Parts: sequence; structure tokens; C-alpha cells
Amino acid sequence: MSGIEFFSYNKYLSYMKRLTYISKFARSLTKREVGNIGNISQTNNSREGITGILLSCNGIFFQILEGEEDSIDRLYEKILQDDRHNQILCLKSELNVTERSFPQWSMEVISLDENNDILMQPIKILLQTLGESQTILASYTQLGVLQAIENGINPLTLTPRYTEKIIFFADIISFTSITEKLEVAEVVDLLNQFFTICTKAISARGGEVTKFIGDCVMAYFNGDQADNALQASLDILSDLEILRHQAPANSPLRVLYIGIGLSKGTVLEGNIGSQTKKEYTVIGDAVNVASRIEALTRQLNRFLVFSAAVREGLSDRWRPERLGDFKAKGKDAIVEVYSIDDLLTFQKSDFQKLKLEIKQHLELISTPTPELV
Repeated sequence: MSGIEFFSYNKYLSYMKRLTYISKFARSLTKREVGNIGNISQTNNSREGITGILLSCNGIFFQILEGEEDSIDRLYEKILQDDRHNQILCLKSELNVTERSFPQWSMEVISLDENNDILMQPIKILLQTLGESQTILASYTQLGVLQAIENGINPLTLTPRYTEKIIFFADIISFTSITEKLEVAEVVDLLNQFFTICTKAISARGGEVTKFIGDCVMAYFNGDQADNALQASLDILSDLEILRHQAPANSPLRVLYIGIGLSKGTVLEGNIGSQTKKEYTVIGDAVNVASRIEALTRQLNRFLVFSAAVREGLSDRWRPERLGDFKAKGKDAIVEVYSIDDLLTFQKSDFQKLKLEIKQHLELISTPTPELV
């Protein structure tokens, strides 16, 4: 297709928006399907005064769109919902653009897969590298930051704000013993299993994991999501119980137990850090409380505890159980602590016995097998 359609948009639009994004094919697309995308885009974009270019290469879309800001935003929202796109990442969003880069094309589609022109080879390599970098970035970047980038927002411009959150804090019981008895690869596998279970459950219930701190997981939910935060906690405890039962008898996963603490309060949410390294996170007393009451799980022989503020936000479906008032480490104020009447929250024995059981299992599986003579 030529895609050459001469427009005179520039004299009508003094300020525009230009948006550049990359995405991966959500499914295999034929050459005809990619061509149809171009044909439909040309018709729709011509009507909306949008110009640009779309490159496809090895399962990757690279597209530049330019036009009135509202028109670009509406089109990009449709792209975000399009089931042909996956892992969409906005590379650049430019406002107050005064001149189009592609004034002749309502949408020129160029497929590089069958183009062997030597001048196109560097572009192919560039797009493939961008696609690989996108996957790596997604693995290391917090979901909220990725979503901002996906929506064309520079996360560095997000203004810090005070907001109400439910803070989730969890860590592994007897982790020091685990690291002392196991090989590095075994410790990494155990941590990855734990982090995967937590991330999946928290994300599924609308929460967001903000960081891993050693063997700890810190996450948060919106202040009105007490039910979701509690259910996510139970989902994690349930998944860990299944994992322990299904693990081989000589696996360290058989003794993967955790404590979970939930608190609620006003926190500062935003970019925190230096000029060279920043972290989008939350800080405040609620974070400290969640960490402190999680430590009380050892004393209370419960796998899950939460503060009175979380208790107040729960619906009637739960059966909260008041465990008492406690002085959490590092805090002067007394903390009112609750759990729920659910078998998943009860340790099968007191903490000292559980700790001993974990130690004995680790010693058993870490004992070298005598060599046969």
C-alpha cells in the first residue's frame, strides 16, 4: 500500500500531541491482518486528523501517532484495549507539537519481516532490542510505574501525595536458619516461590507489591480495600499450604511458613530517592505498624494479624477475633491487634515448636549422604 495521502493539517492545528509506543503481538498475525490494520487506520485517522507510521517486525509493533491531543488520547485508549496488542509501552509522549513528522500519511504501515534491504537491518535490530528491553524492564519495574509509562505519563512527573492505604507486610519464619542450612540455589528457589505466590495473590485482589526486602514482601491496597487485602492474605496462606503438602519430603518448601501483618493509615505516596536512583513507594507510620505487628505473629501463634483500623474497614462477611493490646517494637503507642477465625491463620503448634520443626527438617535434608564404600 502506498499510504501517501496529502493532508494540510498543519495550518489548522497549531499545537498537537505526538505519541510513540511499542507493543508485542498478543497472537500470531498474518501479513493480511497487519495490512488490514493499516487500511482501517488510514480511514479512521483521516477522519480524526491523525497522521503517523506503523512498523511491524518479528511480532513487534512500533507506532508513532500525531494529531490533536484528545484524538490521540482516544485512539491510544483503544489501542490499550485492543486484544491484538500485548505488553504495550509508551516510549515518548510529546505535547505542544507544532509540526508533523508524517503530514502525508494518515497511517503508513511498513512490514520489515520480508524486507531484506540492508538499510532496514539496523531498524530491525533496534526494534528487536526494544522488545527485549521492554520485557526486562517489566520484570524489574513496579506495576504502578509501568502503568504510568504505558499510559504515556512520565513517572518522574508524578507528584507525591498523602493518601490512605492498607499496608501488607510479610516475611518468612526462621529465614536465618534456612539460609544457614541450604545451598544458594535452594534459597533462591524458595524465595522465588514465595514472591511469586504473594505477587499473584496481591495483584489479583487489586493490590500492588512495592518492594522485596530480603525475605520480606511489602505491598499496599487502597484504603477502602480491607476485604481485598484480607482475602489476598488468606489466598497466600492457602497457596503456601498447598505448596508445602505437594512438595517432596526432602524439599525445604515443606517448611515454608510466613507471618503477615496488615495496617491502615495515611501514608506519603510518590517518588522517593536521590537524583540517580528513585523508588515509587509509600512511607509513613502505617508501614511501620504493619512491619511491627507482623513480628507479633510469632508471639501470638497466628500467621495473620491486623490492626483495629483494618478491622473497622472489613465487611460483615468476616469474623474478626480480638487478640489484645500490644506494645509493638519501636512504638510508644499501644496497638490493638486482631485476626480472624479461620484455620489458615492458626499455627498448628506454638511458635517455638514450629521453629524447632523447621530447624529439624532443615538439618535432615541438609545432612550429606555418606559415600558408599
